[in-house]
Amino acid sequence: MTVNRAQRVDLDVVADLIPPSSRVLDVGSGDGLLLELLQETKQVDGRGLELSQRGVNECVARGLSVIQGDADTDLKFYADKGFDFVVLSQTLQATRNPKVVLDELLRIGNRAIVSFPNFGHWRVRFSLLVKGRMPVTKDLPYSWYDTPNIHFCTIRDFVNLCEELGATVEKATALDANGQKIGLSMPWWFWNFFGQQAVFLLRR
Repeated sequence: MTVNRAQRVDLDVVADLIPPSSRVLDVGSGDGLLLELLQETKQVDGRGLELSQRGVNECVARGLSVIQGDADTDLKFYADKGFDFVVLSQTLQATRNPKVVLDELLRIGNRAIVSFPNFGHWRVRFSLLVKGRMPVTKDLPYSWYDTPNIHFCTIRDFVNLCEELGATVEKATALDANGQKIGLSMPWWFWNFFGQQAVFLLRR
């Protein structure tokens, strides 16, 4: 099912982090919404890597340069610092080895941008506490038995992973349930509790 840009509030946040004419690799391109947005508004030199053939077909139909590949196994074929930005948007939690994938992003790009749903959000905690069931939300829309997400993490988990990999967080944004940015002055625990999703700009 094609996702409307209005339903992906993280796309504009990601796009705002990328200067015009940058060389961009979009890992997990999906149907190409982000690459299309970047080409329309930033005139980037964009490339994409997408696991599903259906996604590749949709990207190509949009006139985008996207090939089929697996983030877990195929990033090793890209050269060091071959792109200004490597983007992994709402895909980290679906990879088999997120730590290796993030390490590869930091190798391939001068900067890496990662967005992901926050499993520490209060609605998720509330659902587990009160209903005793894995939650289904706007950002986590699948049931436990058919979800592509295999590694749920919280914002705090991701920050710890960045520290393990020696990655510097240049910018970070947490978005609430309405897609509004949470104040930058708020501590990590506040972001972890009220942020429904997060976007990080990283460098090694």
